[in-house]
Amino acid sequence: MNRALLLAALGTGGYLAYRALKPRYDFRGKHAVVTGGSRGLGLVIARQLAAAGARVAICARDADELTRAHDDLAGRGAHVLSIPCDVSDEGRVREMVAVVRQRLGPIDVLINNAGTIAVGPWETMRARDFEESLSNIFWPVVHTCQAVAPEMQARKQGRIVIISSIGGKVAVPHLIPYCASKFAVGGFSEGLRAELAKDNVIVTTIYPGLMRTGSPRNADFKGQHRLEYDWFILGDSLPGSSMSAERAARQILAACRRGDAELVTTLPAKCATLLHGLFPGLTADLMAVTNTCLPGPGGIGTRRLKGEDSETPLSRSLFTELTQRAAERNNEISPAAPAAEVVAAG
Repeated sequence: MNRALLLAALGTGGYLAYRALKPRYDFRGKHAVVTGGSRGLGLVIARQLAAAGARVAICARDADELTRAHDDLAGRGAHVLSIPCDVSDEGRVREMVAVVRQRLGPIDVLINNAGTIAVGPWETMRARDFEESLSNIFWPVVHTCQAVAPEMQARKQGRIVIISSIGGKVAVPHLIPYCASKFAVGGFSEGLRAELAKDNVIVTTIYPGLMRTGSPRNADFKGQHRLEYDWFILGDSLPGSSMSAERAARQILAACRRGDAELVTTLPAKCATLLHGLFPGLTADLMAVTNTCLPGPGGIGTRRLKGEDSETPLSRSLFTELTQRAAERNNEISPAAPAAEVVAAG
């Protein structure tokens, strides 16, 4: 027994020493593509890649958002290329990648960040919600990797970051289509890492906890949409339960530099992942209890409204101020739709 513990300790120490001494990937002079790079976490990652010396290409569906993001990055001295692209469309993805190669050169780093989210109880979800979630979350990852990875394999170098979610580790009530797609993303990413390692193409899977990116206002809400938006933005805003987008981006890029297999951000997400791994039955029971505290069906039913159309005094209160500020910083607010004034809750 003592010998086994000694061998385990030596093995762990050797692995930690290997990680500490292993050369870090340098972004300087590299060509990086960030999907969903026009706002939120994608924009923050693009800023940090540019600050690290990378030449960055960003893509997104909304041309106006993309223009504002391009100006933001260029104003910070970044060498940036912006390309309108619906990454759920395989043909458009291949066209986008071809433009990046022509304008920047071979792609060294791919950050798969694009995605959407719909919030509401099971009773409000229909087959199309699951189809759209897979189309907007899972298939973009497949399309971009298929377009970029072969060239990386041929050159025997490259980094791919695929952003899943804590919802891809632990299924959360009122987010079933989103969680189903994020579980699929996690499985794809882990399998891809195993297959591309032989070619020195390193895939890192990210499972972020709640982040203050400012994105709730652009999420879709169903059922009692105002109550759904309240709990969602509150959890996204509180410092104890969430992390700033800037800190999350630093951790994500550090994991990419190290070539880590995966990264779970935020302490609550790490605890939830550990608990689920050890006691999956208990986690499921806790999620069932959580569900009883969330809004029931009703309201607008199966229709969808954006978070920005679901505001309440609580969602505009001091409790959500950090997320409101993040929305302003990270291009989540259109100039035609100014940020709501923060008011006291009551």
